[in-house]
Amino acid sequence: MAEIKPDLDQKNPGAFYLYEEGVKIGEMVVNITDGNLTVYHTEVVPEAEGKGYAKQMLDAMVAYAREHNLKVIPLCPYVHAQFKRHPKDYADVWTKEEDGL
Repeated sequence: MAEIKPDLDQKNPGAFYLYEEGVKIGEMVVNITDGNLTVYHTEVVPEAEGKGYAKQMLDAMVAYAREHNLKVIPLCPYVHAQFKRHPKDYADVWTKEEDGL
């Protein structure tokens, strides 16, 4: 299982970085402002695709949002698709009215 390390700052964009054996293989780019966590982009290196790593980053981001009472604005197509497919799983963090897609 890969390791996810958040690099977050309330004043600057940040990310959840995904590492496997010390090598960065993915990232989820986010920004936190005014009680919202906006997700812009999720990416995993091609050789690591299809292994569930994007879902691991999604789970880490949602856990962080819940822990810090943040609402998620899913501008990232992957995150938006997961929220739409499983609305009950994310209803407590999803800010639909501010959803830009």
